[in-house]
Amino acid sequence: MTRGPSDGGHQGADALHGDMDATTAPHRIPPEMPQYGEANHVFELMQNMLEQLLIHQPKDPIPFMIDHLQRDNDYVPKIVILGPPASGKTTLAMWLGKHLNSNLLSVESLIAKEYSSLAADARRHYQKFQTVPSMLLVRLVQERLREEDCIRRGWILDGIPETREQALLMQTLGAFPRQVLVLSAPDTVLIERNLGKRIDPQTGEIYHATFDWPPEPEIQKRLIAPAGISGGETARRLLAYHRNIARLLPSYPKILKVIAADQPCVDVFYQALTYVQTIHPSNAPFTPRVLLCGPVGSGRSLQAALLAQKYGLVNVCCGQLLKEAVADKSEYGELIRPFFEKETAVPDNITMKVLKRRLDRQDCVERGWVLHGFPRDGGQALLMDSMGYKPNRVFFLNVPFDSILERLTLRRTDPVTGERSHLMYKPPPTMEIQARLLQSPKDSEEQIKLRMDRFYRNSAELEEFYGQAITLNGDQDPYTVFEYIESGIINPLRKKAP
Repeated sequence: MTRGPSDGGHQGADALHGDMDATTAPHRIPPEMPQYGEANHVFELMQNMLEQLLIHQPKDPIPFMIDHLQRDNDYVPKIVILGPPASGKTTLAMWLGKHLNSNLLSVESLIAKEYSSLAADARRHYQKFQTVPSMLLVRLVQERLREEDCIRRGWILDGIPETREQALLMQTLGAFPRQVLVLSAPDTVLIERNLGKRIDPQTGEIYHATFDWPPEPEIQKRLIAPAGISGGETARRLLAYHRNIARLLPSYPKILKVIAADQPCVDVFYQALTYVQTIHPSNAPFTPRVLLCGPVGSGRSLQAALLAQKYGLVNVCCGQLLKEAVADKSEYGELIRPFFEKETAVPDNITMKVLKRRLDRQDCVERGWVLHGFPRDGGQALLMDSMGYKPNRVFFLNVPFDSILERLTLRRTDPVTGERSHLMYKPPPTMEIQARLLQSPKDSEEQIKLRMDRFYRNSAELEEFYGQAITLNGDQDPYTVFEYIESGIINPLRKKAP
């Protein structure tokens, strides 16, 4: 079930801001510090380096840390692929290995390794018992992961670990995957699929007599049926797999993805690839500074309210700030009033002074903010940036013109009660009330076209200025849009290409 935006509001805010004693908290952190930290992934860099120090425990940590930083391999693939016999895990591992330019490791490749006493011991045991002892297998994995190509390009483990014991041994020796993919399919499908399995002894590619037969006659001639594919043998292996997997999966909480294997291989591959290329939420301290951009009627105000409600962010509407300044008859309000009376745009320098005063208040500094209504063009974005107000998440809400017309031209206000209605989504309760409803001049089709034209004239330079902005389809249920925005805030930004 999808949670409403009000559910767990305090937990959401705590997750973003963390617990801090107000008497000891640093009240004025220069904004450049967290901006630099997030842009350069400093927290993740230090966290990964600390993990490697504790795993390897070098005698002299300084050269080790220098070497670790110079390798710049914190984001290479570290993937485990699990699944029952005939689920396609080897094919998936091979495809991912080629696509990600990573190393494929299986029991067969590990025990076939030359010039390794561990591999020689494993071969002798495998030839005699058709298995490799857990400790020996894990030590083989550890030996292989320490080689330069695995350090530099990462690794994909095909069917390893097989048991919870092996998983715990791997963790003890410092072999931690970033993602674990588990393929799943009904046993009847797997038995049928296994009976038709064929292997190309030259390339190791796997084919199927019914579903995936190669068109090339020369490949067809050299295909062989692997050992252990009879119905009885497959059923025995499936029983062993189910017995082990139930205890194995709890070893990998939060990094596990189960994929239905009873679908085309290409679909399985793209689901797996999407998961392993997804940047997962960071543990880094993070104060959101969110900018919502979009034309009139795109839902910015609603999304800002939902974010403020769930995460405790300060909802900063630039237009509302200007109105409040005029209503309060403040110094800036007196400067703004003539422009309101003439219905002309307030100059950027005055708007920015009002906005600066709000963003500098303690609640914005400590809790973060969600801003909408400013900037509207590249010049305003540059002005805001030059004064140190840099949003760390920017969203553009795209909504078709017809949908915006439907949202805005049907809005009405009751002059007696001030109650707002919408002739389609929230109609008035009686015909008497409907007869007295008024439409704001701003909601006329002509005015909406003018405001939309103004936004889209400047949106290209805004999108160029905020290069890491996320563009969303705003023509959806508002809570669906909110979930996409929420995901974009919680997940870290992608690392900049060198």
